[in-house]
Amino acid sequence: MLNINMENMNIFTILSGLLFLAGIGFYIWWGIRFGVWADIGIYSVSIVFILGGIVGILLSLYEQPAEQ
Repeated sequence: MLNINMENMNIFTILSGLLFLAGIGFYIWWGIRFGVWADIGIYSVSIVFILGGIVGILLSLYEQPAEQ
């Protein structure tokens, strides 16, 4: 089970959140600007940002279990 603790929030958590928002924002901006919402190219770029943000947030908030 993952031990997520919000007290572990640091600059890496904030940067990962910004990376996540950048991926979503980029996808929305591209769709509005070019009118293309279903394109494999934009998916492949956006998913790197979005998954990178999610993984970064989880890793930065993860708390190591105490050894007995």
